[in-house]
Amino acid sequence: MSHEFDYDLVIIGAGVGGHGAALHAVSCGLKTAIIEAADMGGTCVNRGCIPSKALLAAAGRVRELRNAHHLKSLGIQIGSVDFDRQAIANHAGNLVSKIQGDLTNSLKRLGVDIIRGWGKIAGTQKVTVTSDGGEKTITAKDIILSPGSVPFVPPGIEVDGKTVFTSDQGVKLESLPEWVAIIGSGYIGLEFSDVYSALGCEITMIEALDQLMPGFDRDIAKLAERVLITPRDIETKVGIYAKKVIPGSPVVIELADFKTKEDLDVIEVDACLVATGRIPATQNLGLESIGVELDRRNFIPVDDRMAVLSAGEVVPHLWAIGDANGKMMLAHAASAQGIVAVENIVGRSRIVDYRSIPAAAFTHPEVSYVGMTETAAKELGEAEGFEVGISKSYFKGNSKALAENEADGIAKVVYRKDTGEVLGVHIFGLHASDLIHEASAAIANRQSVNTLAHLVHAHPTLSEVLDEAYKRAIVS
Repeated sequence: MSHEFDYDLVIIGAGVGGHGAALHAVSCGLKTAIIEAADMGGTCVNRGCIPSKALLAAAGRVRELRNAHHLKSLGIQIGSVDFDRQAIANHAGNLVSKIQGDLTNSLKRLGVDIIRGWGKIAGTQKVTVTSDGGEKTITAKDIILSPGSVPFVPPGIEVDGKTVFTSDQGVKLESLPEWVAIIGSGYIGLEFSDVYSALGCEITMIEALDQLMPGFDRDIAKLAERVLITPRDIETKVGIYAKKVIPGSPVVIELADFKTKEDLDVIEVDACLVATGRIPATQNLGLESIGVELDRRNFIPVDDRMAVLSAGEVVPHLWAIGDANGKMMLAHAASAQGIVAVENIVGRSRIVDYRSIPAAAFTHPEVSYVGMTETAAKELGEAEGFEVGISKSYFKGNSKALAENEADGIAKVVYRKDTGEVLGVHIFGLHASDLIHEASAAIANRQSVNTLAHLVHAHPTLSEVLDEAYKRAIVS
């Protein structure tokens, strides 16, 4: 440990990324402090992944128990199913409190100093912390910035937090509006549509781009739309954007054509969830004091080692991880980046393999993917001179899915035809978020479908869906 600094490492932001970095830093023998101005655990624990999964778990049970047709097919009959909105909201709130406490205690137990207040760079290897008690300056050999992100609210949309709100307020489930508009059909919009439709709300989903679920593989999106949207009480408006949203009772939404900007319609709904993505929380970090400029989208520029860049050059002893650098806006990606930053701080060269980081939407059934979409793989193939192969298998041919009577689903493998290397895997179906990790490991190890096709899977399990896809993809 260096004696000329207060700490070996100071981390600004105690979200999942900062927490992961702090734990790894301690295991590497670094004297570490973490600075947090708001809630310990950041977005994921307080306003994102954790409470939304609690809501999805409760709402999913309601959906299952109310699906009389499905239960009857299994030989089960059930009476009426009621739920208590406040109790479901409390389940999410209690889970947040527990995980926030666990996260804080794990830092304390390992001897990480938790400093409450607003941390910002005050010069090379120097941080100021502003709190109600005033301002203090601390020094550190290395500094990791992990400030996270906030929901993006497009121009023309006024948020009041009650009738027009983002996911930040949505996870509190303070009400169940009879008719709710959801702006955006990415994973946040999809998950909330799953919760609201299960609990009896009518939904209008508004997507500015010309297809629903724009970030997902098209084969997956088509089947997911058929299962998650079409049979449910969800109306969709595609290629249309909310030009203006005025809170109140009712909420007034002015709709326009996204391409021509021509006014189309005005709708009045009980509430509106704005699920239009997230933007980095990178203001007021003091970066100007050391000559670092944000990129045009306000992300902090970094290299593959997570070192902050200024005019393309590495800024010594300064690192940035998580949503704020824009590489991959996922909680577990932030955690991976935190570990990589610490590895490089202690002199072990390491970079993040983004291709092998999986993602999931926790709808019923789930959507998950890792690696490249078919489109992206074909673009790479054209650039590098190889052909792309596609292999699909379906849950309706899987014994375990049939036993559960939940056979809607598909697994799709994208691979190189010359070497068989797996480039991407996309799954829609029961437990997709768990199944994807086998594919993630395969991509991390750059494995070929030829090898994977000979692995043995337990029978009968859902994992055989992937097994089948690999077997169908064998490159001769």
